[in-house]
Order: sequence, then structure tokens, then C-alpha cells
Amino acid sequence: MAAFTAADVKALREKTGAGMMDAKKALESTGGDIEAAVDALRAKGLATAQKKSSRTAAEGLVGVAVSGTRGVAVEVNSETDFVAKNDKFQDFVRKTTEVALGVSGDDVEALKGTAYPDGGTVGDKLTDNVATIGENQQVRRMKTVEVAHGVVVPYMHNAAAPNLGKIGVLVALESEAGADVLEPLGKQLAMHIAAAFPMALDAASLDADVIERERKVAAEKAAESGKPAEVQAKMVDGAVAKFAKENALLSQVFVMDNKTPIAEVVAKAGKDAGTTIVLKDYVRFQLGEGIEKEETDFAAEVAAAVKG
Repeated sequence: MAAFTAADVKALREKTGAGMMDAKKALESTGGDIEAAVDALRAKGLATAQKKSSRTAAEGLVGVAVSGTRGVAVEVNSETDFVAKNDKFQDFVRKTTEVALGVSGDDVEALKGTAYPDGGTVGDKLTDNVATIGENQQVRRMKTVEVAHGVVVPYMHNAAAPNLGKIGVLVALESEAGADVLEPLGKQLAMHIAAAFPMALDAASLDADVIERERKVAAEKAAESGKPAEVQAKMVDGAVAKFAKENALLSQVFVMDNKTPIAEVVAKAGKDAGTTIVLKDYVRFQLGEGIEKEETDFAAEVAAAVKG
């Protein structure tokens, strides 16, 4: 019996753009392991890099808030988009994000234990929301950025309400330059981040496991070329370097002109302002990234309900 379902084949095709038979064969060869199947398809040149497949499956909202030189992004999930449009839910996300500004360590449990403006704690209010709205909800994650001097610029893509939406970005710029210089720059960088989906600030900060995975995929591709070992080694190093360059924010090409690396954009802005500008950190939260929603067979559910 197959270790995977038709839904798994569909999910793999959506992740990779591979044909149905190629997706099915990849799952057969990996015993139904979707992530391994993605790598197998990529090694054969039948799939693109997974970075653009954000797997946005959970509903809810991302909130961003800034106070002085400190900013925070918070993701709160719900079961349906209908609840995400609920005024009560939006008010909860907004207030919880503001409360998160005072929480250190990006600790969600600490956030849930913090006093809520309307009384009780964030966790108490969350429990109350679940009971009154009638749908499971959770505070999933938070991340804070801060600079000693400069600005933290917020940006919300696909906003459902002010500072609430599907993709929340924060850009932390450390500099003595004025807000009139830093805020427009931060907004442009935030729009780039929302569109380009960087994995880390710089190449050195990329996850070691991700780099190792890319190296293995590149090695499989190089081996299929049949070229000498020393040539294959250079092919692998080149592929990994290209991956790092394309996925580290500072080396990504600015989407506004499609030619200038982000590091150079920031450096030029500093030169024009007559002072140093440092892109210290950023946050990019996309609603539901990394969460896979279980697909259900609606017809089967209806049939079961009728029989029950």
C-alpha cells in the first residue's frame, strides 16, 4: 500500500511545479516523505527552490507595532479567515502586539502571561476569545528588533486594518541620520523584504542545515553531469554561493531597480546623508508560513454527517 495519498501528490506539485507522474514517482522513491521528494525533484531539475513556497495555510493576522527605537511583530492564528475579519479578533491582535513591545526575549509564553489592557492576562483574553468566538486561536510567535539610535520602520502588505494583515515587516536602521532620510529608506527596504523573502540578514546568518541541504542537492546535480570530481566540486561551491547570495538580504538585488545589491543601496543612502546607515536587523512574518493545513474531503464529511 502506498505511503502517501493523492493529497500528498497534489501538495508536492503545488510546492514544486512538477508534473503529476514526476511527483508520484518522487514520493514513491522517498516512501511518502514530501520534503525528501522536493529535494529529489530539485536534484533532477524538475522543481524550483522552495523559498518561494511559503506554505501559507493557517488563517489569522500578523500585527506590527513600533515604539521609539523598538518594534515587534506578532502572529495570531485562527481556524478561518472569517474570524480574522472579526472586530473582536482584530482588536485582540492589535492590543496583544502593543503589549508585546514590553516583553523581552521573544517569548510567547511570557507574552501570554503579561497583563492585558482590558484586564487579566493576554492568555486569559485568548481563552475568553476562544470561548466567545467559538473557534480555536493561538498566539504563534513574536519577534522584536531594536536599535540604539535610528528608526524601526513598520510595513504591512495586504493590510486588513492599520498594522494588521498577511505579511508584516519591520526594518531596523541604526544611524544618526534624521527620520526624513531613514523612514523613506526603511519603507523601500520593507517593501523589498515583503516581495523578495530573504532567509537571513547576511550569508553568515543563513541556517547551517539549509545550506547543507542545498549542498547535497547541488552535489546530486553535479554528479549527474558526469564531469571530473574537481569540476563537480566547483559546481557545488558555485551553486551554494549563488543560493546564499540570492537568499541573504544584504546581497539580494533591490526589487526597485533589479540591479543594485541591498548593501549598496544602504551604503549609498548613508553617503548621500553624510553619515553611516546600518541595516541592523529585520523581521518578515507571513501569515501561516511553515504551517500546513490538513485538507479534508468535504463530500466525505457531508456523508459522515448524514449517516451520523
